[in-house]
Amino acid sequence: MNLLLLGPPGAGKGTQAALISKKYSIPHISTGEILRNCIKNGSELGKKAKAYVESGHLVPDEIVVQMVKERISKSDCEGGFILDGFPRNYKQAEELTVCLKELGKEIDSALNFDASEGVIIERLTGRRICSKCETIFHIKNMPPKVDGICDKCGGKLIQRKDDEEETIRNRLKVYRESAQPLLDYYQKKGLLFTIPADKDYREVEKLLKDYFKV
Repeated sequence: MNLLLLGPPGAGKGTQAALISKKYSIPHISTGEILRNCIKNGSELGKKAKAYVESGHLVPDEIVVQMVKERISKSDCEGGFILDGFPRNYKQAEELTVCLKELGKEIDSALNFDASEGVIIERLTGRRICSKCETIFHIKNMPPKVDGICDKCGGKLIQRKDDEEETIRNRLKVYRESAQPLLDYYQKKGLLFTIPADKDYREVEKLLKDYFKV
């Protein structure tokens, strides 16, 4: 089962991806993680990406798609995979389709997590991440046992720049500008399934169970 999880930041894609990954024993893949690993490992693609990141520019689509292709070529993706937050635009979607065809794979479903701006801002501004192990908490929905301290490793919890309200609004604006052509692309292929993601994550999980008939 090869899945795409689409939707704005804060729509709950990561939470549900982790649950689906555990249920079906398929890897949860985020482009942010791939990018960081490639740069950290010093691969050829990583070196190219690093130059763009350090200069403050977006990494070009062709580099991101190639990184994704390399990742889903690995043996742990033979039984399927979950791509979280990728593709981000129509061009990436087209290039992903070509790459998958070369690998003898195709997308089974594109799940669109549809959440309102108010809910997204509430979720993201309350998010805190451990500065050591990167475990994610939420001051309201999933607070740590001790305020400001990670339950797992005792590290300090911080708010990322990406989770500040002004940054969130800018990210949502960028997302909306490219989202509709992307959603139309998968709608025309008959692969798009929209999830009402304003709901509590447990309700969303139930919707997904009904969708997958598990």
